Amino acid sequence: MRIALLTDGIWPYVLGGMQKHSYYLCKYLAQQEVYVDLFHYNRSSYDISSLHYFSDQERKYISSHVIEAPTSFPFPGHYIYNSYRHSKLIYEAIKDKLHLYDFIYTKGFTGWYLIDKKYRKQITCAPIGVKFHGYEMFQKPPDIKTRLQHLFLLQWPVRLISLRADVVFSYGGKISGIIRSLGVPDSKIFELPSGVEQSVICTEIKPTQGKINFLYLGRYERRKGIEELNEVINELDKVGILNKMVINFIGPIPVNRQIKNPSIIYHGEIRDRDTLQTLIRQNDVLLCPSWSEGMPNVILEAMANGLAVLATDVGATNVLVNSETGWLIESPKLENLLAAVKLVMEYDPKAIDQKKKNALHLIENNFTWEKLILKFKKRFIN
Repeated sequence: MRIALLTDGIWPYVLGGMQKHSYYLCKYLAQQEVYVDLFHYNRSSYDISSLHYFSDQERKYISSHVIEAPTSFPFPGHYIYNSYRHSKLIYEAIKDKLHLYDFIYTKGFTGWYLIDKKYRKQITCAPIGVKFHGYEMFQKPPDIKTRLQHLFLLQWPVRLISLRADVVFSYGGKISGIIRSLGVPDSKIFELPSGVEQSVICTEIKPTQGKINFLYLGRYERRKGIEELNEVINELDKVGILNKMVINFIGPIPVNRQIKNPSIIYHGEIRDRDTLQTLIRQNDVLLCPSWSEGMPNVILEAMANGLAVLATDVGATNVLVNSETGWLIESPKLENLLAAVKLVMEYDPKAIDQKKKNALHLIENNFTWEKLILKFKKRFIN
């Protein structure tokens, strides 16, 4: 059994939710003794040729093909232009191997040229699936600039590729509704959530006591709602609530976006898994106030480490977060987010702990890669 995995990078050679999803998909397919031809690129100082983030046994089933993404001078639409060029380079690298595969899994725009060739009946090959993470370009944007980018640059190629692919992957939740709205029939949509490794799930929660510890985990990105979160922090400081809590930021937050306050701690970017896991487990509630999302790895990882979650109802977030596991709000607008944080601060610690336990059990029972990969394999690889 052999598949081709076309992706815009894998973790940790390229950082991001899509890249981490690609890494685990590749890793667990290899563990199932499925041969994976991996087409990807590097955006780090790590030696990508060694693939040392996979085990020796896993590497026996992984064939790495590095196709560097082309660049150009900046101009409106340069990202789409270069994504198409990259998909063409990938096609040139894979075209003579197409007869080898039982399935071809493409991430984002990487399969654009290949999917188009098959749609036009210029080639024949195994079924091609496409995954656009959370279809964020069809979700509500945080500002007018992003909205214009979505309308005039991103929506048309994403719709085109989704309609022409044989399979369209969805995390579920609101994402499946977006895909249907594009005209993709239910028969082509396959819902498969993301997950965590069983080995990283903690055995028990840390009891909530003293100051409530909140966590923001991720890079600075406008759609992640950090601007609104900073406004909330300032409001909490004004009304005397901030000194009753601690907010930990993990990720590369620019200095000019950092708030100087003894209740706010910026840990910077942490790539060491053990260090990151230890720090996550010191917190009580994850803050994920995004304007748009797929199925955030930060939520999966936080819940697996025994945290409750306060998040916006976007993408597939509601597959994970509800009244049993945390607090789900309509949008990250200041009044919504501020009211939600105040509500958490009024909660009985034992009630918070129950949400933590529920979150932990939800992940353990439904969102481990060990279980998810079997669902994928059963559907696409006989």
